[in-house]
Amino acid sequence: MNDQPRHRSNLLADKALLVSGGTQGVGAAIVRAAVDAGASVVFSGRNTEKGKSLAAEFNGAPVRFVHADLTDPRAATGSVADTIAEFGRIDALVNAAGTTTRGSLLDTTPELFDSHVAVNLRAPFFTMQAAVADMVGRNAPGSIVNIITMSSHGGQSFLAPYSATKAGLVGLTKNAAHAHRWDRIRINGLNIGWTETEGEADIQKRFHGADDSWIDDANASVPMGKLGQPDEIADFVVFLLSERSGVVTGSVIDWDQIVMGGID
Repeated sequence: MNDQPRHRSNLLADKALLVSGGTQGVGAAIVRAAVDAGASVVFSGRNTEKGKSLAAEFNGAPVRFVHADLTDPRAATGSVADTIAEFGRIDALVNAAGTTTRGSLLDTTPELFDSHVAVNLRAPFFTMQAAVADMVGRNAPGSIVNIITMSSHGGQSFLAPYSATKAGLVGLTKNAAHAHRWDRIRINGLNIGWTETEGEADIQKRFHGADDSWIDDANASVPMGKLGQPDEIADFVVFLLSERSGVVTGSVIDWDQIVMGGID
């Protein structure tokens, strides 16, 4: 992964931000980048040990971890309430939590399907509902970024419930952005591609029989010679959250090196 030193900016100065799924991978990178950009951050996740460890990195900065199992919609809305309780308001939201458990059209059970709906679609819906309600109630602008996936375009056969729920999140992103554009609440999405994270390493080993050299083979298989990096994604998310991204809303951006629709 990219270990280059970061440089503090003020793109999110004085912003109160919630990041769901912020304990590892892309979510944790977004937490770090947002703090570097001046934000006050609440981040949620299921792994308390990882959450506390990440929060401890910031040496007294306004960062708080809250435990949240997003299969329960009350945890989704509760994390927004925790943010408002901590900082008095919520200015920005990133829905980075997601589950990618494998399943095809033929072998996905109702229980597996429902678990994907709960985390990948229902949780972002109700987290956005609670965040937007606070913004509208204060007559204040806001910004939301949903971390989606290139698989929302269709995806692999073994990602049927994942692709279906993330495609639903694309539609929700656009619907909410349209509904709240006059409230000055910008809502955008990022379709990220194959990314180098600890979670991806676990998936490759658990579902695809990979060993510790999987990343070398993966890097060699893509045009840029490396998978997407969490810190690069995080910097782009900070830009989308910030006023530097201007009036952009309702956009779902492909953040990848594979060009959808291109054929060799």
